[in-house]
Amino acid sequence: MSRLLHGLGLLAVLYPLLMALLWCVLALLWSWRREWSERWLSVAPQGEQGPPVSVLIPCFNEGPNLAETLRAALSLHWSDWEVIAINDGSSDDTGRQLEAFAAADPRLRVVHLASNQGKALALRAGALLARHELLVCIDGDALLDPHAVGWLVRHFQWDRRLAAVTGNPRIRNRTSLLGRLQVGEFSMIVGLIKRAQSMLGGLFCVSGVIGCFRRGALQAVGFWDPARLTEDIDITWRLQRAGWRVRYEPHALVWILMPETLNGLWRQRRRWADGGLQVLRANLDVLWTPGQWRLLPLLLEPLASVVWAHLLALLLLLAALAPVLPGAQGLAIGALLPHGLGLALLLACALQFAVSFWLDRPYDVGLERIGFWMIWYPAAYWLLSFAATLRACWRWTPRRSAVRARWISPDRGLRA
Repeated sequence: MSRLLHGLGLLAVLYPLLMALLWCVLALLWSWRREWSERWLSVAPQGEQGPPVSVLIPCFNEGPNLAETLRAALSLHWSDWEVIAINDGSSDDTGRQLEAFAAADPRLRVVHLASNQGKALALRAGALLARHELLVCIDGDALLDPHAVGWLVRHFQWDRRLAAVTGNPRIRNRTSLLGRLQVGEFSMIVGLIKRAQSMLGGLFCVSGVIGCFRRGALQAVGFWDPARLTEDIDITWRLQRAGWRVRYEPHALVWILMPETLNGLWRQRRRWADGGLQVLRANLDVLWTPGQWRLLPLLLEPLASVVWAHLLALLLLLAALAPVLPGAQGLAIGALLPHGLGLALLLACALQFAVSFWLDRPYDVGLERIGFWMIWYPAAYWLLSFAATLRACWRWTPRRSAVRARWISPDRGLRA
């Protein structure tokens, strides 16, 4: 039994260790090939002239944050654009604020849905009403960088099979410990992995908080699916499976609010885990569809993460039962880690911090001040993601995939 426990401990440590090293290597390669020559620029190389765009902003009970979002969206440095805000049955003053802004600025159009239909249908309504082919989609709390459109649109000008480009979300609220940890997370996990995935030729997700889409591609796959809890992951997979390409553009910045309470953070991660597993199950047939094998790297990594979460849960369970298991008496959890690999894992984690912070340094001032707080990251987020993954796996049922995913007003951080 002790040999079994040590074997499980070896697997539990090797997976995150090897993935951290792989992400770092792939991200550095992609950045060297695509990013370094432009990483200190503030404006896209093509300038601020190009095809017209429609900015879509689905809103549900965004009253406290809406004014900032609209002011940023109406201050873009671009030659031709419009803003369409979709009020998805809000019960606060979102609709009134939208009408006031629309009356003051003709570039803003407002669509009111009678009841809450969910973000997917709100986006679809905006896409159908948009005047332009390129659609920039952001959230109702997001502050779009004035130059973001230029960085996003430039990719579409030379790739006819490009369906979407996702930008670089940065955290606005960073006064609390949870806020600071999420600043580091969006560099260490989100930004680094998107670079690594781009090196492999695709993306697991075009971020719902900032993405630019070709409307013809969206129409070809039926737009966003209202039954998906994470409509951004789902649309990314359906576009890629239909033969379209997606890309990551780190220069396209958007500033967002994230949860700063444990309850809000847990609800967010629970939804991400549920939605991710929902999309994962829907795309398992990639494994036995040779024509789709180019997407295997994007599928195998999250599958391996699910297996690893269950492996870790089994290891912890067996370690807890060690006093009563034959041949395992006296083993502590710490003794299950293979000699030296625990330190190697910490060093790999530190390397991941360093590489990700260095790559994102041109886009986010003050990242070095977050480094100290990242020592708490494994305890605060690794365990949270682990718990959310297990919950999603054991609570998921086929019936849930047919239910329309309506949103509730999320935790937007602590307020003074």
